Amino acid sequence: MTSTTGTRRQHHHNHQPPPPHHYYFSGTPSYYSPSSSSPSLIKGCCCCLFLLFSLIALLVLAVILAVVLAVKPKKPQFDLQEVAVQNLAIFPSPPAAGDGGATVSLSVRLIFAAANPNKVGIKYGESRFTVMYRGIPLGRGSVPGFYQPAKSVKVVTTTVAVDRVSLMQADGVDLVKDASLYDKVELRVLGDVSAKIRIIGFDSPAVQVSVDCAIVISPRKQSLTYKQCGFDGLSV
Repeated sequence: MTSTTGTRRQHHHNHQPPPPHHYYFSGTPSYYSPSSSSPSLIKGCCCCLFLLFSLIALLVLAVILAVVLAVKPKKPQFDLQEVAVQNLAIFPSPPAAGDGGATVSLSVRLIFAAANPNKVGIKYGESRFTVMYRGIPLGRGSVPGFYQPAKSVKVVTTTVAVDRVSLMQADGVDLVKDASLYDKVELRVLGDVSAKIRIIGFDSPAVQVSVDCAIVISPRKQSLTYKQCGFDGLSV
């Protein structure tokens, strides 16, 4: 009996309470730091987006190329159809001037026909034309930009007005001689037309269409007597 009681006391004395837990506060707050895999994940997403956009761009280009090959676009035709002479007056310089020149006043209405032989529309930029006499610019006219539907012909006009432009010496003498003796004044109309072919909402790079026309005007009749035009170097 005594031994049993002693044993119980011995176990009671040997049982020690658990040591107290010590908590330390460093005074510096801790922050959450992302794992090292986050930059790699962002980089992978960027690469996927880049590849996706590149694929979409390639598909769009492929569709446009297929349409272009199917349409087979051609250059538009821009031809001078008619020249309406509104006024032509030539004034020799007075003898006191002693230069043997002349002045010319001119007003002509140029009527162009723009033909679109393509299956798609054409967008024209502003076109400028110059009327010249023996390489000397007399006046300029312009045609505003416009859109032309497929397989159509559009008539556009511009007026070139020349107000007493002086021609010196030989050019003035020749102009007076041609007008008074031969009843003709030879002029040249030059111009460049910028055109873009529009395919499913996209414009192609601009192509240039050149206009080069030789015209002869009768001062007495105030009318056109001759016209020959070149279209991109080809006679039409």
